[in-house]
This record gives sequence, C-alpha cells and structure tokens, in this order.
Amino acid sequence: MPEETSRRLAIIALHGTMDLAYPPFILATAAAALDMEVAIFFTFYGLEILKKGKVDKLKVASIANPAMPVPMPNIIGMLPGMTSMATMMMNKWMKKAHVAKLSELLATAKEMNVRLIACQMTMDVMGIKKEDLIDGLEYGGAATFLEFASHNAVTLTF
Repeated sequence: MPEETSRRLAIIALHGTMDLAYPPFILATAAAALDMEVAIFFTFYGLEILKKGKVDKLKVASIANPAMPVPMPNIIGMLPGMTSMATMMMNKWMKKAHVAKLSELLATAKEMNVRLIACQMTMDVMGIKKEDLIDGLEYGGAATFLEFASHNAVTLTF
C-alpha cells in the first residue's frame, strides 16, 4: 500500500513579534518551493505582520522570553530600551546568517501564491480595517481556514 503524503501546509500566525513572524514565512516559502499548497491564517496579534509598513518594524520581546541566547532576568528586560536592543541583536544575527528580511519573505510568499488570509473576526474585534493592511490578502474566518486545512493539510501554529 503506497504511503499517503500531504501536499498542503496550513499555518496559523497568531503572534506579532519578529521572532515569531519568521517561521511561518520560512516554512510557507519552503513548502511552496516543494510544490505544496500553502495558506497562512493571520489572527489576533498575527495581523500586525500584515499592517502596512509594519513587517520590518516588528520587535522582539525582551521579557518573558527564556529562550533568549543571552539569559536576561525579567527585571532587566523591563528596562527602557531593552526591547530595541533585543530587536537590534536579532536583526544583526539574521543579517549575518543571510536570512531575508521579513518584507522579502512576505513578497516571496505572495509571488509563490501562498494564500495569506487575514482573520475577519479579529479585524472586527480589534477595529482593523482592510485599508490598514497590505494588498493581496484574502479575508475570511475560521471556516475559510478550516476548509483549506481539512483537506489533509499539515497544520502548524506560531
């Protein structure tokens, strides 16, 4: 009996920080390059990634982030400027490793026909209007995402 494999990847992006915005785009573009159908459902704070002019200005949280390579007590992470410092460090590491900027990964995802679905319910709850978001998006709710994911998709959440 042949082994069945999935040709779909469904990703939920629900955080609006730089460190959690990279994995959805890296996995989505890699899957698209492997000829998989891909959709990313941006919900709650994940919609920050899609706001006009925002994607390359996302920050890295310096508190409550125990995986930071430089261990930092939360009391230190709360000091003014620590979020900017953590963001600057991550940008430096990504550049040194030749990782594309988030805006470049977003553009690549669009070019590769990755479905970018903005959660309409979250937009309503948070008062986000379509004109606040970048062009080229789909708008839908949980049913839109679940319809895509229910067709044998590998599903990931970030």
